[in-house]
Amino acid sequence: MTLLGTYVSPRESRRVWSGGLVGVLAGLGFSDGAARIALARLARRDLLARHKAGRLVHYSLTRRTIALLEDGDRRIFSLGRREREVGEWTVLWQSIPESRRQARERLVRRLRFLGFGPVQDGTWIAPHDREAEVLALLAELDVSEHAGLMLGKPSAGLDVRRFAARAWNLDGLAARYDAFVRDFGGYSGDLPDAEAFQVRTWLTHTFRAFPSLDPELPVELVPAPPSRAAAVELFHDLYQALAPAAQRHFDEVTGK
Repeated sequence: MTLLGTYVSPRESRRVWSGGLVGVLAGLGFSDGAARIALARLARRDLLARHKAGRLVHYSLTRRTIALLEDGDRRIFSLGRREREVGEWTVLWQSIPESRRQARERLVRRLRFLGFGPVQDGTWIAPHDREAEVLALLAELDVSEHAGLMLGKPSAGLDVRRFAARAWNLDGLAARYDAFVRDFGGYSGDLPDAEAFQVRTWLTHTFRAFPSLDPELPVELVPAPPSRAAAVELFHDLYQALAPAAQRHFDEVTGK
């Protein structure tokens, strides 16, 4: 998904040769077999549409995928760009039955991406007002009848830092930001096309994990991870600087 969301443009109409996608994935360390299985799996999940013309197969993004990518872009590219103020928190509890396990698993993934953390079985909390996003998500998954939503503020007597450490791995998050800066801080925007593609793709793939790990707690309550600001600046700078060369490589390999 990182690959498609980053390089397939325009998202609504571009079709990409399957052999080219296998080729660019090979450059990232995937075997031909693993790449083809991954593409077929995405097609079965209605995340890719398959188009056959003679002996050639092309893929395009589905409406569902475009919507997911647009939601993801908003979260990824806004992460850490402004300080979050103390406001209302969102609490969700759900009792989705086992017969709807797939919907429950999708809900959990999307909740994490919105910055929610688990408090106990079936109960999730986010340190911001996520009412609109969650109501839309529950409706999309058709599980509204199995969930409840509430907005509120932490009690003045609550040890927010200790409570937050139960819902999110804050020490692990800080270490991940440190590692990101260490791993990508030595790169410049002046790289050969193929290397620029590899670095930019892994840069984006790695940074995409942070929205699911970082709740962006208000700094008045819990200090921000020490390296987050540096990681965010590094991501945006490299993402833009490597874009022309990386896109040239993708277009050259997939252009059939």
